[in-house]
Amino acid sequence: FDPRHYLGTHGFGFPKTGPHRLRFLLESVKDLRETLKKKGSTLVVRKGKPEDVVRDMIAQLGSVSAVAFQEEVREI
Repeated sequence: FDPRHYLGTHGFGFPKTGPHRLRFLLESVKDLRETLKKKGSTLVVRKGKPEDVVRDMIAQLGSVSAVAFQEEVREI
């Protein structure tokens, strides 16, 4: 979870993620984790800036050969 997603928007100061959307996200992540657990897998969830969290996870794992990202489309 990127803390920047819970700050105000640039133009109007409204939260990017309000309480209802946050609740939906938390419930979705919980459900995904439970589904993966039933299949013998797991879900790693972290809080922080992705550029920091991913770097730290790569350092912790030690032998990462590839990392894939999806960039968020930004409105102008």
